[in-house]
Amino acid sequence: MEIDTIASVSTAPGVGAIAMVRVSGPSALGILRLLAPGVAESFEPRRATLVDLVDPDDHRVLDRAVVTFFEGPASYTGEDVAEMSCHGGRLVPELVLDACIRAGARRAEPGEFTRRAYLRGKLDLVQVEAVADLIEARSRALHRAALDQLERGLSARIVSLREALVGLEAYLAHHVDFPEEDDAPVSIEEIVKRAGAVVRQLDELLATAPEGELLREGALTVLAGRPNVGKSSLYNALVGEERAIVTDEPGTTRDALEVVVQMGGFPFRLVDTAGLRESGERIERIGIEVTHRYLARADLVLLCVDAAEGMSVQEEAFLEEVGGLTGVPGKPGVPVVLVETKADLGSDRSESSGGDATVEARIAGKLRVSVRTGQGLDQMRQLLPELVYSAVVAVSPDVPVLTRRRHADGLREARAGVEAFREALASGLPPEVASTHLRPAETALEEILGVISVEDVLDAVFSEFCVGK
Repeated sequence: MEIDTIASVSTAPGVGAIAMVRVSGPSALGILRLLAPGVAESFEPRRATLVDLVDPDDHRVLDRAVVTFFEGPASYTGEDVAEMSCHGGRLVPELVLDACIRAGARRAEPGEFTRRAYLRGKLDLVQVEAVADLIEARSRALHRAALDQLERGLSARIVSLREALVGLEAYLAHHVDFPEEDDAPVSIEEIVKRAGAVVRQLDELLATAPEGELLREGALTVLAGRPNVGKSSLYNALVGEERAIVTDEPGTTRDALEVVVQMGGFPFRLVDTAGLRESGERIERIGIEVTHRYLARADLVLLCVDAAEGMSVQEEAFLEEVGGLTGVPGKPGVPVVLVETKADLGSDRSESSGGDATVEARIAGKLRVSVRTGQGLDQMRQLLPELVYSAVVAVSPDVPVLTRRRHADGLREARAGVEAFREALASGLPPEVASTHLRPAETALEEILGVISVEDVLDAVFSEFCVGK
């Protein structure tokens, strides 16, 4: 099949100093020569050259740009690639791209450059997804996880697990081919033991999946409590700017305000909500309904109470209710941190709420904070990542973090196959019967890497990419 040449502006649209137009395919060098006829006949690969880019039809100068040519397969896509760094803005990049199209390229589809890199073996599918995560990263934790995956941290672990399964099949072959002999290189008991070791390695990776997936969007963290307990002030302090209106009038917050913030390098989708109380005002009632909808999806709740007043009967009832608030089937109750606000005002009432054994049993942590003095804010920024991202925080640095549900689903399928194999072999089933569970497990690992190309999986992965990548 003949491969065509694609082109796109690979930098974000808008006003900027520089924009980059990328061309990839067999005609990349020919297009470059048409747009820069005044330079030497051949471009030295991987060397930046300052050129005048001209219109291929009337030879009018479009821009002065820095051009770099990458000869395949030593390029991002594995094909010949030309990258033209021209002046930014809205017009110049489009004029250069239009000139490339008229010179023989076509406009690239979303993710098509990276898709070609995958199809030419430059990246596996896990690395492809890591590229998207790296572009979209809104926290240092996701940035680190994406870089590790891009450097084949997760891929290498999955390859190692697959090789371990192939090894189990090889050890089993002697027992299948020579069932009457007793001098097999590895005994059945040892094969069962090694299969158990693979299961434990899979469990180690899967332990990071729930929190790992949160790295991409951020943990939904809801500030809840009665009106005027300081939720909006705490929200502003954690955000670092005045996002929520703060007044002494109860019920000021009518709608939910949401923003992504980092704490300890981990992302949190922080939500300031309407105060929980009975209200006859229609707009405030709607705001309270929105609060309950957020609480039903929350990954963490910060229950704010006035430090000088302590917990009310209504707040204790809310604390009991919040354990069953999640609207996700099978999701356990939401962890709640009791936040005693306005710690710089009034008396210390911590014993009134903290000494209640029933309350202590229902909260994941307790903090006294003051947004005026900064008391407790550093402790909060340290505690929340430990509560929400405990598996990721505790994981060994050499254990990759799973950031995609697709990865977790594939590893669970592989684990089920290996565990079924282990149990079948341990129970005395014939080796040829037990081994039937290994091939589906290997296939599940191969699909994660993209060794087995499933077209609808590829379409789903690359649909998330921007044009130009």
